[in-house]
Amino acid sequence: MTGKAAADTAGRPTVAIVGCGRIARVHAANLAPHARLAFTSRRPESARALAARFSGEALAGFEEAVERPDIAAVAICSPLEHHAAQTVAALEAAKSVLVEKPMAQSRAEVEAIGQALIGRPPGSLTVAENYLYKPSLDRLRAWLPDIGPLRRVRVSKLTRQQPSDWRAEHGALLEGGIHFVALLGAIAGAEPEAVRADFPGGGEPERHAHLELEYPSGTRAEVRYGWDTPSLPGGILQHSFVEGEDGRLVFESNGLYLWSRAWSGFRLRAGPFADLMGFGAMARDFLRSVRNPALRPRSDFETARRDLEIVFRAYDTR
Repeated sequence: MTGKAAADTAGRPTVAIVGCGRIARVHAANLAPHARLAFTSRRPESARALAARFSGEALAGFEEAVERPDIAAVAICSPLEHHAAQTVAALEAAKSVLVEKPMAQSRAEVEAIGQALIGRPPGSLTVAENYLYKPSLDRLRAWLPDIGPLRRVRVSKLTRQQPSDWRAEHGALLEGGIHFVALLGAIAGAEPEAVRADFPGGGEPERHAHLELEYPSGTRAEVRYGWDTPSLPGGILQHSFVEGEDGRLVFESNGLYLWSRAWSGFRLRAGPFADLMGFGAMARDFLRSVRNPALRPRSDFETARRDLEIVFRAYDTR
């Protein structure tokens, strides 16, 4: 299906959600007001439960999701090892795709997705990087001109958590730190010239990562992310900062508040708290691209490719 997205009589496109874990429930809650939902899971009872909860339907499997012409889009919430193959299959079936971050676990998988996108509209793929949709990021970027040319950036979140599901098989940087690599990319923009990495505590998969990056402009940046550090719940009240020639921005790493000390004086803003984590804005952006694939989403393939390449370069240093 390459033209107008299939929709029900109310004009809502049908989206199949693949995988029915925690993040699938988050996406379903944000998509349900604007789309008809279908669900598939390795555990059929999970698909049936979410179908009942969101007035949708349970599918026989992933194959049904990509084969049915009335299904306009697929949201891939399965474990990481399935992301690339399912994304490629859905794109080849001419579906719009929302794939959970990270979209791939290797450069070869990134290349396969890129090949599947050749000749397809720019809105064909949205990568579910909700940090790019946080309202706090919009405010931070609006304040960047106040501090002049960037000189230093540090984004970080150090918490204690012990993944017990499939995430335990992957490193903290790839599975969680990718959020903060994406946040850094939204601030710094360009691709870095150099990436250095340290993984305190050792071990594979790692539970702590410290990246240092240098950009063509001379900006230096750090990403600090870990699952092995005692903290307040959710890493609340941890700070990241952006320094420019004329001032400094400091922001709570969850987006709760931002303050600026610049030539224009001191400013402090809390929130905004509506859609704090950005999932609602991301769902709306995805559905805009489903309805009109010519519209490129904010979190697209090229942005995700840039961020994943930083992670891969960090792992190359081990």
